[in-house]
Amino acid sequence: MASATPPGIPFFSGAHNFHIDQQTIIVNQHTLRDLVSRLNPIADASHTRNIKISPPDSACFPGTRERVIKEITNWADTIDEAGDGKIETVSSAVVVYAPTPHIFWLHGFAGCGKSAVSLKIAEVFEESGRLLASYFFFQKAGDRSTMNRFVVTLASQMASTLPATVPLIEAALEADAGLLNNSVSLTRQLERLVYRPFRAVMEGDILEMALTKGPFLIVIDGLDECDDKPGVEEFIDHMLLFFEENPTIPLRIFVASRVEQHIRERLDGNGVLLCNLDNHLPKKDIKKFLESSFDSRAKRDRVIRAYVKAHGKWPTKLDMGKLLKHIGSSFILASTVFKFIVQSPTREDPLTPMARLPLTLEMNGLDGLYQQTLARSQHVPYFHDIISTITLLRHPRPIVGIAQFLGIEAFQVVHVLLNLQAIVHVPGSDEQGDVTFPEHLTQSSPTGEETVYVTPRRMSLEDSFHVLEWIVNRARFKLEELNAAPRPPLELFIAHDWRRGKEVNMSFDERSLHEWMRPKTSFEPPLLDSE
Repeated sequence: MASATPPGIPFFSGAHNFHIDQQTIIVNQHTLRDLVSRLNPIADASHTRNIKISPPDSACFPGTRERVIKEITNWADTIDEAGDGKIETVSSAVVVYAPTPHIFWLHGFAGCGKSAVSLKIAEVFEESGRLLASYFFFQKAGDRSTMNRFVVTLASQMASTLPATVPLIEAALEADAGLLNNSVSLTRQLERLVYRPFRAVMEGDILEMALTKGPFLIVIDGLDECDDKPGVEEFIDHMLLFFEENPTIPLRIFVASRVEQHIRERLDGNGVLLCNLDNHLPKKDIKKFLESSFDSRAKRDRVIRAYVKAHGKWPTKLDMGKLLKHIGSSFILASTVFKFIVQSPTREDPLTPMARLPLTLEMNGLDGLYQQTLARSQHVPYFHDIISTITLLRHPRPIVGIAQFLGIEAFQVVHVLLNLQAIVHVPGSDEQGDVTFPEHLTQSSPTGEETVYVTPRRMSLEDSFHVLEWIVNRARFKLEELNAAPRPPLELFIAHDWRRGKEVNMSFDERSLHEWMRPKTSFEPPLLDSE
C-alpha cells in the first residue's frame, strides 16, 4: 500500500519555498493561480470531480477489489535499488535484477469496474502525497473525450503537487505560445509541459525524498473513450520512448481502458505491466456488495423491514445464490439489478422489491432488465421524445438542455427520467451534468460479454421529420452533433412506417443535411427513396 509521509518531511503540496541544488525557488500561491488560469485545465476531468454530475459514476464498494488494488499499489511503491538490469553473482547463482515497468495497464470489458479501481488508486496516492495528476476520459463529454486539453490539465495538477515545476512550465509557455492552442504536436506539449519540468526538479533533495517515499504516479482512466485515436497512439508512443530514455526516473503511469486494438498493439509489450481485471474473479466482491446493499436498504425501507420481520431474512440464501449466478462477473450488472429490484413503486409498477426479485431472475440478462425499466415510463408524456433525443444526440446535454431542445419544461424531463435511474445516468442537478446511457449500452465488448446497443425507436414518418425539423428550425445543435450510435457519424438512420405499411430506411448523409439546412421559406421535407 502507498506509504505514509515520513514525519518531518514535507512533500511540497501547498508550500512556498523549495531548495533544489543550492538554489531557492520562490513560488507563491498567486503565481500558481495565475499559471493554472493560463493553462485552463478541465475542472471535472480529475478524480476530485463530483461523480454524481460528472461521470463515470463509479467507486469501489468498501471492502471490495482489495486484491487488484494491492497489486497496483505494490507496483507503484516499488523502488528499484538494484539498478537497471544489474547482474550479480550470489553463491552459485546469477541474479538478474529486472527494473519495475514504469507503466501499468489495467484492462477489461466495459462495466467490469476499471473506473472504480482508477478512482481508488488516485485517492490512495493523493493521501500519501505522491499523486502527480489524474485524468478520466469520458466519451461524448466535450474536451474530456479528446486530447485537446489533456496535457494542460496534467501540467496544471503537477504544478499544484510540485510547485517547483511552476517556473519551468511558465518558461516553456513564454518560449512557445503554441503549447496552449494545440498548434504544436501532442509530443511537444507533453515534453515541454510535463516530462521536462518533472525531470528537471527530480534532483537533489526532491529526488532523495521521492526515492524515500516512492515514485510519483499519474492515473489515466478510460483511454479508450478518447475519440482522437491518432492522439492516443502518439501519447502512448511518446510515453514508452520517454521511459526508455529515462529508465530511473521516479515516475509511474497507471492506465485503465478497454482492449482496443490501437491501444493493445502498443501497450502489450516490454516496459508495461499488464493486468486483466476480468481475471480477478469479482464474484466474492459482488456478493459482498449485494449483501451489504440489501441490508442497508432494508434499514431504510419499511416494507422490506416488515417482510423480514414476518418471513425472515431477505433475500434468502437460495435467492442470493440464483442472483449471483444470474449476474456473473459484471459489477455494472450487479449494480443495475440491485437498483431495479429496490426502486420505489409507481402507480404503473406497484411491485414490491420482494415481488420484483424473482422477475429479475427470469429476465434475459441486461436486455430484459432494460425493457422492464423502460416500460415504467413509456406512458409518461414526452417519454419517446426524450429517449430518442438522448439516443440521437452525439454530445449529451443536461436536463434543462433536453427540455429546451424539445420545447418543454425541465420537470417534464425529470418526470420521465426518475423511473429510469437504474439504466440512465440522471445528474443531481437540472443545470449541471449530462443525461447519458451507461458506457456498456453503446459500446461493444471485445471479450464477447453481453452488450446492449441503444438505438432510436421506430418513429412514424411524422416523428422522423419532427426530429430533423428541430435541427433546422431551432438550430440548437451543430451538424456534427448528430450521431445515431452505433451508426457512422453524421448519418441519421430512421426506421419508419411507409404509407402502405412497408418499412423503409432513410439516410441523410452530411451532404444531404447541408443541402437541406439551407434557408427555406417553409419546412420542406426531402424526398425519400424506399428500399
